[in-house]
Amino acid sequence: MEENKPTLKYGLIYLMIAVIIVVALILTVVFLATAENPFGSESTTEPKTTDTQQTVTTTDSTKETTVQTTTYMTTYPPATVPGATSRPNTDRPAVEFPTLTEAKKSYLLSLDNTLRGWGPGVSVDESNRPHGALSAQKSYGQYGASYIMNDDKIYLTFDEGYENGYTAQILDTLKEKNVKAVFFITMPYAKSEPALVQRMIDEGHIVGNHSTAHLSFPSMTLEEAYEDIKGLHEYVYEHFDYTMTLFRFPMGESSDRMAALLKELGYTSVFWSFAYRDWETDNQPAHGEAFDRIMSCAHPGAVYLLHAVSKTNTEVLGDVIDAFRAKGYEIAQYPIN
Repeated sequence: MEENKPTLKYGLIYLMIAVIIVVALILTVVFLATAENPFGSESTTEPKTTDTQQTVTTTDSTKETTVQTTTYMTTYPPATVPGATSRPNTDRPAVEFPTLTEAKKSYLLSLDNTLRGWGPGVSVDESNRPHGALSAQKSYGQYGASYIMNDDKIYLTFDEGYENGYTAQILDTLKEKNVKAVFFITMPYAKSEPALVQRMIDEGHIVGNHSTAHLSFPSMTLEEAYEDIKGLHEYVYEHFDYTMTLFRFPMGESSDRMAALLKELGYTSVFWSFAYRDWETDNQPAHGEAFDRIMSCAHPGAVYLLHAVSKTNTEVLGDVIDAFRAKGYEIAQYPIN
């Protein structure tokens, strides 16, 4: 019997350890069952001012530049918008993006894909309308491209490749002056500035597709161009419940094939009949120079391309709108499909 005592002793020890483990497991299960589920509800946090480094490609240059960007606090009431960790609305039906049949692919591949840069030129008609824009409209309107409008109004469009801290002020001015504009955004902008994109939509502006990767489209294959357009189209639909129908080619570089592709996908390719060197953030034009340049080129059906990264544009915008109206122009909302 003495020989069995050590065995009994160790058996009791093992039993006690087993009991402790079981109790610990029970307590853990109880704790988890009563704890608040961290994914059970969405929380809203106040926006913060942060500085980040990112590489962007400017609208009028293929050179990539590292810039300091800031997500600024704004004075307008915060809207409920998707943040960096938000999930798409799975209750919404999936976007039905057009597919390219073999017949459509064959047609598109038969078209010229030679890169065609864009600038309206300086020659104008008796109404101050650029001859270049009028000629391009006649030549490429068949592909759904728009260079100048056939009316006596003025249309404002802004390219948004990245946020430089001025878009909220631009939106404030447009709201004060009761003007609706078009904002062409890229995928990086849509992801990094959801509050501003949501505000554009909420205040009645048009959000346009400025591509996913901001590359020269004639340098892409047909499939690459299709996926680029589709990528931003679906992202904006899924995260903002908004369907885009206007497109602006990065750098204004297009081709017959790429313009026709946009038309097949239900888009209007929007170019411009006025633009000036306003995108160089460290070389901004003086207020008087910018104002005079913008006003001297006013013409019926004008489509103005302005860059929202421009401090000067932001600060003269209100005066420009007033001056357009003083000259008898209506500043209209761009028509959409």
